[in-house]
Amino acid sequence: MIRQQRNRPQTPTPLGTLHSVSSSSLYQQQRKPPRHIPKTCERMLDVPDFADDSYLNLLDWGSDNVLAIALHHTVYLWDASKGSTTELVIVDEDTGPVTSINWAGDGRYLAVGLNSSKVQIWDVADCRRVRTLECGHASRVGSLAWNDHILTTGGMDGKIINNDVRVSSHLVNTYRGHTLEVCVVNIWDRSSSSQRLHMLVKHTSAVKALAWCPFQTNLLPTGGGGRDGRIKFWNTRTRACLNTVETSSQVSSLLWSNKERELLSSHGFTQNQLTLWKYPSMVKMAELNGHTSRVLYTALSPNGCTVASAAADERLMFWNVFGVPEVAKKAAPKVPEPFSHLNRIR
Repeated sequence: MIRQQRNRPQTPTPLGTLHSVSSSSLYQQQRKPPRHIPKTCERMLDVPDFADDSYLNLLDWGSDNVLAIALHHTVYLWDASKGSTTELVIVDEDTGPVTSINWAGDGRYLAVGLNSSKVQIWDVADCRRVRTLECGHASRVGSLAWNDHILTTGGMDGKIINNDVRVSSHLVNTYRGHTLEVCVVNIWDRSSSSQRLHMLVKHTSAVKALAWCPFQTNLLPTGGGGRDGRIKFWNTRTRACLNTVETSSQVSSLLWSNKERELLSSHGFTQNQLTLWKYPSMVKMAELNGHTSRVLYTALSPNGCTVASAAADERLMFWNVFGVPEVAKKAAPKVPEPFSHLNRIR
């Protein structure tokens, strides 16, 4: 069509309509064509022994493009760039099962939380355990988060503890604001364990999902459990609830796109779907269905395009949610299916 238009003789534009034609053309240039969002997953794998427990965190995708997943007592690693799979660790019966995993920002070190209340730190490049932390929890460690050399742990005992992994006396701060497993949102002053800034309490069920906004300071969306089913947006400086979106199902995780102003939510009963929203209008862009039980965890690839989701149906699915990476537009050699050579993952 463009070539045909170029070959046609141009008709002079009346002087009085010149401004309106130019504005319309500029508007057309600024508008982006709708992005195609595949409604089916790229690949699907069975993951037997995957724990159906929404208070754990058993899936994470590191900055070196290695996906980690914990199945009962074993942590597996899939190098998405090479298509190779390794078994990082099988923890003992008296310390396991594995209850949480989280990559450090450099993609080399993996923290592994255990049912025994301990945390192991692994150097994945050398495939060796660096140290074991006695964090001071009275029970399992269900959540982990790195901030440079500080590893924060959340336990079933309700305590949140900062650990400086560089030193032998690693305990830095202990935050005591929860009476049960960490699932209600408190905003803390990081420099003071006694300074709770805000408590966000408008959800009517446990809060498992939250994700700091990458492009707007102090914006935090949170997702409520089955009896709530709402996504709320908060200004964490003023504690104001900016918006509430009804999803009619458990919200198990939230992921921001690092390319567009889009938010992905994962859900439980009744549809067990992933929903892509346009922010700030919160118009649904797509619903991705395939899981037959509640989605428990999601993880975003380092290129910001692919999302991995793991569910209680013992399936791991990969979705091309946020577009196609530049390198993927070129023909690439086919890599093996992740975990394909392991008997426990088939």
